[in-house]
Amino acid sequence: MLVDMPLDRLREYRPEPEEPADFDAFWKQTLDDATGYPIDARFTPYNARLATVEVQDVTFSGWGGQPVKAWLLLPRHRTGPLPAVVQYIGYNGGRGIPYEWLTWSAAGYAHLIMDNRGQGGGGKTVSETADIAPEGHGSSSPGFLTRGIEDPAKHYYRRLITDAVRAVDAVKSSPDVDSDRVAVLGGSQGGGLAIAVAGLRADLSAAIADVPFLSHYRRASQITDNGPYAEIARWLKGHRFETETAIGTLSYFDAVNFAARATCPAWFSVALMDNICPPSTVFAAYHRYAGPAEIEVFTYNGHEGGAEYDLPRKLSALASAFGRDA
Repeated sequence: MLVDMPLDRLREYRPEPEEPADFDAFWKQTLDDATGYPIDARFTPYNARLATVEVQDVTFSGWGGQPVKAWLLLPRHRTGPLPAVVQYIGYNGGRGIPYEWLTWSAAGYAHLIMDNRGQGGGGKTVSETADIAPEGHGSSSPGFLTRGIEDPAKHYYRRLITDAVRAVDAVKSSPDVDSDRVAVLGGSQGGGLAIAVAGLRADLSAAIADVPFLSHYRRASQITDNGPYAEIARWLKGHRFETETAIGTLSYFDAVNFAARATCPAWFSVALMDNICPPSTVFAAYHRYAGPAEIEVFTYNGHEGGAEYDLPRKLSALASAFGRDA
């Protein structure tokens, strides 16, 4: 069954954004601090025993100069630097093993898969990157959305989004990559991160965000009790008088606000039976996207969205964005 508004209402849904007055200053300071650390990207050959794909085990400096892991997959038979795709992973997952990520290198792209700091404990893919938060944080419900919810400077997603921005710098530093042609993509949490990075960088060729998470937090926490958004409701059930503090903190990490600052071409997807990332939260970000954007609607799907059936659309989109024949 449909879990949100009818499609005709979703196409008109443009909520008033909850945007902090110092949103841009907050992120400028955060990223200025991050660039104080050399990217120090290291690309170590990894023997994956694949005939057509070369794999490199990557480590780069993320938030606070802390090491972040990634994989870089490359077509083995290449002639010169390649356009690159940076992929962000869904909630509670990580970079996993390289055999899980063969599509984009098979299509002829350099493909960086960034690890999620501190995640990978309950998803399909595992993580090898620790989340080190020396400043600590207050009480939180299980999960990541309420870690540091009392202060945006201490919030978990400040660190993860900074890692995601730095992942672009890491891939650009590879001699195998055409640094002028880099796109970002992901689904669910990965889609939310792709929108965030598109809003924080002006040097991307494209962004692809499938059924994105991290968007329109107030509404999301009020209309679904599934998935990560339920963490907010659980925390507020106990902290009865701190709703505005919590939503105020989360607004610094809201895809709706990043979308308003993004200019590269973007391709979204949404599923109308998605009770994890409700459709209205996706349309809220899509409608505020400042660059050219398209959205694919999957009426009878849940959070899986288009899954692999949507790959031809995304392959065509990136071919167009990178100036290749579609």
